[in-house]
Amino acid sequence: MLKYIGIIFFTLSVISCGSKKAATNLIESDANAASLIKKHNASEANFKSLEARLRGSYETDEEQQSISVSMRMEKNKVIWLSAKLAGIIPLAKVKITPNRVQYYEKINGTFFDGDFSLLSKWLGTELDFKKVQNLLIGQAIYNLNAEPYKVENTDQGVRLASKNNSEVSKFVLLNPVNFRVKAQQLVREKENQSVTVSYPEYENFDGKQFPKEINIVVNEKEKNTTITINYRSLNFNKPVSFPFEIPSGYDEMSIE
Repeated sequence: MLKYIGIIFFTLSVISCGSKKAATNLIESDANAASLIKKHNASEANFKSLEARLRGSYETDEEQQSISVSMRMEKNKVIWLSAKLAGIIPLAKVKITPNRVQYYEKINGTFFDGDFSLLSKWLGTELDFKKVQNLLIGQAIYNLNAEPYKVENTDQGVRLASKNNSEVSKFVLLNPVNFRVKAQQLVREKENQSVTVSYPEYENFDGKQFPKEINIVVNEKEKNTTITINYRSLNFNKPVSFPFEIPSGYDEMSIE
C-alpha cells in the first residue's frame, strides 16, 4: 500500500510541476475553451461524503501486485484509505486532510505523520489535498482556470491543450456530451517524463457520473509504472467515520 501511495504522490508531484499562473490568465484563452472549462467544472459529482470499495493493481517491469482498498471521503475535508491483502490481511491505513498526511503500514512497522510541505520536500515539488481528491473523483487534477488553453476536436473527444510555452505540456480530453474527463496527460520532454491518467468508463452511481476505473501510467525515461484502480461499490451521503491511530512501537519514516 505504501508503494501505491508513493507512486500516486509521485504522479501528482509531476503533474504539479511548472510555474504557477494567476487565475486571470483564463481571460487570455479563447471563449470556446473558457466555456468547456466552465462546463467541466460544473460536471463535478456533487456529494458530501462517500464510502467505496476499490481494487488496485500496481505493475512495473519487475513486479506486479494487487490489493483491496476501502475508501471513505468527506468532500474537501478528509480522504481515508484502508488496504488489505487478499481482502483479509490488513496492510496499511492512510488519512489525508488539507493540512495533514498520515499513514502507517504493518509489514515494516513504519508510519508517517506530517503536512504536505514535508511530503512535498521529500518528493521535491508541491502537493495538495485537492489534486489527490480530483484524481479519485474524475476531475481535472490541475486547475484549468490557472492558464490559457486551446481547443482541439479529435475522434476521441474535445482536447484542451495548454498554450503556455513552458517545460511542461498539459492536455485534458473531455467527453463532449457530459464534459467529464476521459484522459489527462502531462509531458516533460526534456526530462523524458510523462504521466497519463485515463478514465475508460464512467457509471451512474446514485445519479452521479463517477469513474468506474482509473488508469495511471507513469513513464520516466526507460521505466514504466502502471496503476489501475477499479471502483467495486460506491455509497454517497451516508454517515462515515475515519478511525486512525498509529500503533505504538512503529518507527517514524525520516524525511530529509
